[in-house]
Amino acid sequence: MSAHLLYAFGGVVLCGMGLGGFILLSHLLRKLLAFNIMGSGIFLILVGLAQHGGGAEPGMDPVPQALVLTGIVVAVSATALALVLIRRYYYLTGQTVLESSAESGRRNNDDDPGSRKDGAL
Repeated sequence: MSAHLLYAFGGVVLCGMGLGGFILLSHLLRKLLAFNIMGSGIFLILVGLAQHGGGAEPGMDPVPQALVLTGIVVAVSATALALVLIRRYYYLTGQTVLESSAESGRRNNDDDPGSRKDGAL
């Protein structure tokens, strides 16, 4: 097994770990970290599969390298934006986890004066 396939398989493992963490964890910062781990796995897959060893000139294709560099810059920017949004959400609600849609729907119906059965406001 060559080194570039090890990079690609390592990237697949990182993507799986990140996806599992994103699905299973409820804390917003942990979800963000899992999402970043998944993105790092995708970058590793791109780098691993961009190498070609056969032929006269073994080396790397420059296009996937440029895509990975651009992706890293975008990932850092998106992470900064997500951190600001998580901080704002915490400031507004005091929570670091998102409400489930069932809980928020039930709470909205309890707070709505028009939803009372006796018709009283």
